[in-house]
Amino acid sequence: MTSIRHNADAESGGQVLDAAREVVLAVGVRRATLTDVARRAGLSRMTIYRRWPDMRTLVADLMTREWVSVADRFATGDPVTSAVAAVRALRDHPLWRKIVEVDPELLLPYLLDRRGASHEAMLALVEAAIVRGQEGGTVRRGDPARMARAVLLTAQSFLLSGPTMLDPAGPDTPDGTVGLNGPGGPGGTEAPVSLDDLDAELATLLERYLRP
Repeated sequence: MTSIRHNADAESGGQVLDAAREVVLAVGVRRATLTDVARRAGLSRMTIYRRWPDMRTLVADLMTREWVSVADRFATGDPVTSAVAAVRALRDHPLWRKIVEVDPELLLPYLLDRRGASHEAMLALVEAAIVRGQEGGTVRRGDPARMARAVLLTAQSFLLSGPTMLDPAGPDTPDGTVGLNGPGGPGGTEAPVSLDDLDAELATLLERYLRP
């Protein structure tokens, strides 16, 4: 009886998170309500209230599920390639894009005040990858817990702030080259920095940091 109830709870929980994902993608977090989620999930509001008292706690669990599912896809790989691949995948994730574009303040507490459940799960994945690399001789010696934190902080900064470091072509550079404010300084003609370029730099940083 207990296992049946547990399975039913897990199934309804996933159903609610799926519905919350659809609602947030449609209207954003601030405009979403538990009533909207209940209606889309085909459940009563009280069923949802028993587990999630408000939309913010529900969205926190949704973000944890979505971000960790992305990280899990690369969990068994090399820590450098896995971190870069996870950054790229998260950047293109529809829920991530929606929150960054419409409700970016939702991410602020996890950047300034505390680690969330998704941070803890990702730290565990990165630390395990570092331990495997150390055992295989592809990662330098050191405290895996501290190293995992450094890797996650670095990857997070590229994920969140990468778009601010791009070089859009200005009105005086119709051919797409960088003008006065470009990396070449006054009169520079280097191509604008792209997200692919930044991902390559992230890989270089992590290579230099992790390799023996």
